[in-house]
Amino acid sequence: MTSNASDRPTDYDAIVVGTGFAGIYATHKLRDQLGLNVLTVDTAGDIGGTWYWNRYPGSRCDIESIHYSYSFSDEVQQEWTWTEKFASQPEILEYLNYVVDKFDLRRNMLFDTTIESMEWIDGRWTVRTDTGTVFTADYVICGTGNLSVPKAVDIEGIDSFAGEVYLTGRWPHSGVDFAGKRVGVIGTGSTGIQVIQEVSKIADHLTVFQRTANYATPIGNGPSDEQRVKAVKEEYARIREASRNSFVGIPYDKAQPSALAVSEAERRRTFDECWDAGGFSIASDSFQDVMFDKAANDTVSEYIRDRIRARVEDPELAELLAPDGHAYGTKRPPLEIDYYETFNRDNVDLVDVRTHPIESVTPTGVRTDLGNVDLDVLVLATGFDAMTGPLLKLGIRGKEGKSLNDAWSNGPRTYLGVMVHDFPNLFLITGPQSPSVLYNMPLAIEDHVDFAADAIAHMRDARASVMEAELTAQDEWVDHSNAVAETTLMPTADSWYVGSNVPGKPRAVMLYLGGAAGYRAICDDVVSSGYRGFAFLPPVRNEAENAEATAT
Repeated sequence: MTSNASDRPTDYDAIVVGTGFAGIYATHKLRDQLGLNVLTVDTAGDIGGTWYWNRYPGSRCDIESIHYSYSFSDEVQQEWTWTEKFASQPEILEYLNYVVDKFDLRRNMLFDTTIESMEWIDGRWTVRTDTGTVFTADYVICGTGNLSVPKAVDIEGIDSFAGEVYLTGRWPHSGVDFAGKRVGVIGTGSTGIQVIQEVSKIADHLTVFQRTANYATPIGNGPSDEQRVKAVKEEYARIREASRNSFVGIPYDKAQPSALAVSEAERRRTFDECWDAGGFSIASDSFQDVMFDKAANDTVSEYIRDRIRARVEDPELAELLAPDGHAYGTKRPPLEIDYYETFNRDNVDLVDVRTHPIESVTPTGVRTDLGNVDLDVLVLATGFDAMTGPLLKLGIRGKEGKSLNDAWSNGPRTYLGVMVHDFPNLFLITGPQSPSVLYNMPLAIEDHVDFAADAIAHMRDARASVMEAELTAQDEWVDHSNAVAETTLMPTADSWYVGSNVPGKPRAVMLYLGGAAGYRAICDDVVSSGYRGFAFLPPVRNEAENAEATAT
């Protein structure tokens, strides 16, 4: 597969962290287009990023496959055909392997290697790994992903459980057999919903432990339509351009200005059409003000609650599954296939842990004030330490030994979500305070990798060795990002969007909410103005060059 660390050189132009969508494209871009000597490092045993780890039943993308894919190679776009409208994890992983093999990227990749620290020393990055090997590089590109580090499990008694325990974000590659077993699932976010739909069809009995009901809407999945795929491939250039100039990186174009400016009948018709279309249509293609105006959001929130009630046979259970207490879209909107019908099954129970909190996990199951729920298997769909967690695990130290963990002790601070003051030549791919997960991720990734590659090319052309975000520019970007967030409903809910799902994590809006098109325009303006807000330093001279300069 790849050589061991001991077989490799230790000095590189660039080190890429991660082999998901970001790491794969960064490796290709830096090596094949810039001609850099690149090493790409991953803790995992093979490529895939989040799609390497998240192999739980039902795992699939929530962006339509024809959009959730690379645009950098038209040859790839034409050669690859998805079998489903929303691809499942095995097919996405197959696609990423196809890209890696097509461009012969694996030879630059080092697997089963965890980065323990990264330190800026003498104008370069020193990267230490758990294998004991130390690498150095001029540049580091962090393609660590936004949802790649599972949230720490802090449930009392979890280690005492005598049955099987599985974490969705670290699913066994050999799979899990649920047949004939009593299964409990803790968590009803996007991952939990996907798991619950599938496990309910196999397990002898399933108990769902729900803290927060979610506004899950139909994904609208099915086999790929041959004629539609053909039409898309003929127009991929136009579709990608439209995607990049949209708010979320998908060419939605039907959204009306306001849910409050139309009649109730027109509003219902629009919501019905979006519901039937599936995907994120109801969030992004209905009305433009649903994420900005509480009254407008109330209309879509109540619509979804009504649709949930119509699908669940038990009225009391339906009310437990109908969300309240937060506005639609202020938590990641899950997509589902037959999630609500799952609770009409005789072998499925719901425990509302807001009313009946989990007291502890016991050797035989999960205990609440209702008693002990006996289980053979416990599935933890408890979420991620999103956005900042993957970066803070790297032990990054910048100028004068400054720790990124300390720099972000009150929440992340970046310039454009791409770089951090005091951490030179460190490029974040879809980092905090960029559109990130609210944008179509493969396109967002390409934008950031292209930005990093262009910046490196600019440095080399200008004979500069160091690029760093200026403090003033960073402060202004953070203030701007926060001001934009305050015009939306996003800060009103507790979610991983604001870091509140992790105990002790500083509350901060992690995303830039000004939309993908607006963000791209800002980045383009920064570049065209000579990389406004970034400082560049000339090469560090070696002793011979210093002597020559002194003599001159």
